[in-house]
Amino acid sequence: MNNGLLGERKVQTLLKQALSYSEAGETEIVFSSSHEALTRFAHNAIHQNVAEADASVEVHAAVGRRVGRAATNDISPLGIECAVRRAGEIARHLPENPEWPGLPAPQTPEDEVSVAYDEAVAGMTPEARAQAVGEVCRAAQAAGLLASGAFSTGRSEYAVMNSNGLFAYAPSTEADLTLVVEQPEASASAYAQAIGWRLAQINFEALHRQAIAGALAARQPRRLRADEYPVVLAPYAVLTLLEALASDGMGALAVQEGRSWMNRRFGRQALSPLISIYDDAFDPDGLPQAFDCEGVPKRRVPIVVNGVPTSPVYDRFTAARERGQTSTGHAQPYDDEDWDGPLPENLALSPGDMTVEQMIHAVDRGLYISRFWYVNVTTPHDGGVTGTTRDGVWWIEDGELAYPVENLRFDQSLIRALRRVRGVGRELSTLSGLYGVHRAPALALESFRFIDVSDGLWPENEN
Repeated sequence: MNNGLLGERKVQTLLKQALSYSEAGETEIVFSSSHEALTRFAHNAIHQNVAEADASVEVHAAVGRRVGRAATNDISPLGIECAVRRAGEIARHLPENPEWPGLPAPQTPEDEVSVAYDEAVAGMTPEARAQAVGEVCRAAQAAGLLASGAFSTGRSEYAVMNSNGLFAYAPSTEADLTLVVEQPEASASAYAQAIGWRLAQINFEALHRQAIAGALAARQPRRLRADEYPVVLAPYAVLTLLEALASDGMGALAVQEGRSWMNRRFGRQALSPLISIYDDAFDPDGLPQAFDCEGVPKRRVPIVVNGVPTSPVYDRFTAARERGQTSTGHAQPYDDEDWDGPLPENLALSPGDMTVEQMIHAVDRGLYISRFWYVNVTTPHDGGVTGTTRDGVWWIEDGELAYPVENLRFDQSLIRALRRVRGVGRELSTLSGLYGVHRAPALALESFRFIDVSDGLWPENEN
């Protein structure tokens, strides 16, 4: 394994040298390097191929409870020495942080994490990416459709070392295909996406076939009145709702500040017994992570078990606020202006026993929704969200997809919606979210609330 990576031994040597420059009481050095390449296409033609390589060092220096931070992408000995000394100097001029928990000591991992590194991804050439994209574009063109999107591959390494003897290192690879297929002269489109650390996790043919079939079936959508309907949600739509719940309070900081939907619901039946949500960085079919940005080993966290909220995720700052609590390995890079505490980056909604076809057959009158878009949180305490559908909505009549319908805006409490679950899909898709890579099945819900904003009307049966 090389492909431009320094490797564990050289990174360890570099960070030991960096620590030797520090005169602070405690020092943490974070090293990251990456090589990312992307092939972008539109209207069945490749129009951009770009690549970027970078490496950086970030230093946290603590003088008592004063913590200074400095970063550089000059990883020469002089560049690193300047960053280390600058972090220490900054710390001496800052006020004390009374909640500073100190730096972690080395810890034993909960379990062994797969090394998420695939030579097929790391060594992928522009020609190989172009060949894969070309197959997608040719298939769309043959169907009289237009394909647009991007295929990216990357390799990286990440390491943390501190003055308490902690050292953590991990290389990784990532491949991501996103595409939209649309009608040339109609507002009909379909979406497909997959991500993984192994190239084998990206089924190019299945993805473009799925998107082409969806775009062909989406011709001449009909307008549907605003109301509450049973829905069957594709994994892309479920992913968006999972991340909305996460941003609404699956992290300990939101719970401690009383702004999470989990507040006042811990230990009691809040959602359907069919709903279990975990954060699992050990899943080899996701994007495994061994440790967080503090070098703390990841832990599996059961967030909701059979509809009962059990625990948020923690970093060391939030864990220190609660007696007996420890970090679950979910720290996010700290930023004084934009930091919202720990976040789950490897969510999974536990699978059920139904196929999508079975879910649709069980609906007399309702909607099949491919994807949500522009989703925003409205009422955090009940998981209230609003947004629109996108890239394919179909009316279900007597258990069959009857015809496509125009996009709809929704306004829905997710807590209410997830109390009435008809079924959970038996297959999980690995998908890229806004701040992580998650595993999501399809989901059938008893009711979802759609609103008419064109003339200011709300559904007649609003409660």
